[in-house]
Amino acid sequence: LNRNHALTHYDHSVTNPHGFADYGPDIWGLTSSYSTRNDGKPGVAYTSHRPDKDKGIISPTAALSSMPFTPKESLQAVRGFYKYGDKLLGPAGFYDAFSVELDFWPQRYLAIDQGPIILMIENYRSGLLWDLFMSAPEVQIGLEKLGFE
Repeated sequence: LNRNHALTHYDHSVTNPHGFADYGPDIWGLTSSYSTRNDGKPGVAYTSHRPDKDKGIISPTAALSSMPFTPKESLQAVRGFYKYGDKLLGPAGFYDAFSVELDFWPQRYLAIDQGPIILMIENYRSGLLWDLFMSAPEVQIGLEKLGFE
């Protein structure tokens, strides 16, 4: 399910039905993130981005947090994101969102988006966080009560 979800967003960016600048196999990732405002005023908003509501905003966390499910595509995105240099990459990693199409480069981070990047890269690398979670007695009791073996 997670892989299919990530690949839906990847495929959307590759096919690029709206013709947004730089979308493709090395620039993809749609999820809630910083965005342009919907009311025409200057500034930054927080908005949901998905294939049926694509405003041309790419959220690196979507591609990078998908690493365990789409390793080839996610690593390709990492390489693609680097081409934007310090417009997209700051001291704590990739900024939350960007749009080449709209020349939108809010050099800001959101913990809710940065955290999953770190966790999912480690899960891709070693499975550590998934293993720790599944080894918790409370989780095992809950799974047993739900009928999982």
